[in-house]
Amino acid sequence: MQGGQDQVQPADPFARFDLHLGPRQGDPAAVVDQQNVPCGIGALLERYAANQTSPQAEIENAVERCGIAPASEAVLSILDAQDGIAEATRRWANGTPRPLEGVPFGVKGIVDVANGEVTCGSVLTGTRIAERDAASVARLCAAGAIPVAMLATTEFAAGSPFNPRHGAVTNPYDASRWTGGSSTGSGAAVARRMLPFALGTDTGGSIRVPSCWCGVTGLKPTRGLVSTDGVAPLSWTLDHLGPMGLSATDLSRVMQAMTDLEPVPLRPLRIGVPDGWFTELVDASVLTAWTEALSVIQNLGAHCVPVKTAELFGDMAMNHEIGWTILAAELSATQRHNAPRRSEQDAGLQARIARGDAVMATDYLLALSHRTMLIDRLLNRWDVDLLLTPGLGGEAGHLDGLRIDVDDQTFGFDIISRNTMIWDLTGFPALMLPSGKGRGGLPLGIQIVGRPCDDALVLALGAAFQSVTDHHLMQP
Repeated sequence: MQGGQDQVQPADPFARFDLHLGPRQGDPAAVVDQQNVPCGIGALLERYAANQTSPQAEIENAVERCGIAPASEAVLSILDAQDGIAEATRRWANGTPRPLEGVPFGVKGIVDVANGEVTCGSVLTGTRIAERDAASVARLCAAGAIPVAMLATTEFAAGSPFNPRHGAVTNPYDASRWTGGSSTGSGAAVARRMLPFALGTDTGGSIRVPSCWCGVTGLKPTRGLVSTDGVAPLSWTLDHLGPMGLSATDLSRVMQAMTDLEPVPLRPLRIGVPDGWFTELVDASVLTAWTEALSVIQNLGAHCVPVKTAELFGDMAMNHEIGWTILAAELSATQRHNAPRRSEQDAGLQARIARGDAVMATDYLLALSHRTMLIDRLLNRWDVDLLLTPGLGGEAGHLDGLRIDVDDQTFGFDIISRNTMIWDLTGFPALMLPSGKGRGGLPLGIQIVGRPCDDALVLALGAAFQSVTDHHLMQP
């Protein structure tokens, strides 16, 4: 581990929080009007319905925002939206709008959009034009949403911040910091209010990492719930596709369009509060924001109970390594056809491919077996409704030196996925949402995790949290 040999000694995550008292007494937090979220989906649909704006005007504005530096570094290309605008205009005029009628959105540059250039952030892809929409894009379009821009990604969603074809996407709050990867453009575009929502992909944390560091809300759905047909593969075992937006309420609208997911009422919940792995190598400011979020959720009526991470998950260090073994091995396979031009690829991507090249077949198969046993273990031992963990270990990482500050120590980017990879490995749904700002004024996050197919419940708790807090309203 970079940054010194001493381990960070985490603060007691339970010292400031009573896990067994039930809802706290006192003045409730001020209620936040979800519909006033700037550029949010709900607010935009209301403005369309009231004839206060039009799809033509909103998409022209979105395209203009996409072309203004430095925001433009998040955008790879602008898509032809005229057919979508015409249809949305007609439907609003005749009173037949679909659920997302006229809402513009962005698409990570590894996801196919018909007639769009899909570069995967690589010089090796040339000028590939997609023949048809990816399955999830098609469903969004069928619900009335309009794809406007192809957004930046690290190379094949597995490279370093310094993309060889398109350059780095800097953090909207501090240009010396990174957005987080690999859905770099999606995180930056939503944070800068260029678009109401965007699609990202997540294999080790690539939706939740930029969501956390850019101060937006991002969902890694249950594995298989959202189709990855038409998405360039990284790891067929771990790949997920999901939405990034300004609120959990907005993401619920998007998920209803992409899947058959229906919203659920929020009932009294048992919230698991983990120790150990999830609270280690985590800055004190992150832990403070997390415990404050737990207090808010308890005030909403939830009952928070401690969870012994080692008892539920077993050896978390092994689980984490297993996830990266599977990712690297399958990345090596998906990139085998590019081997003759490996030297032209991003150095970070090359390093991950090389790691995968070295994985023996027996180790890969054992890793897959371990994954299956871990999922069974969790399903048999999971006795809470949802789990709430800190997000990433610190504020957005520095591009200079690829380092993360955790209290008074500095670590390499290898700690980024500590709290995210496990949910790609198991396929459980995980929502990252803003929880405040750190000492440097940059966004922090918390993560809500549920059992497989409890995506609607995860989103419901996220929406409830955001209805009484305003962290998701912050802007760069």
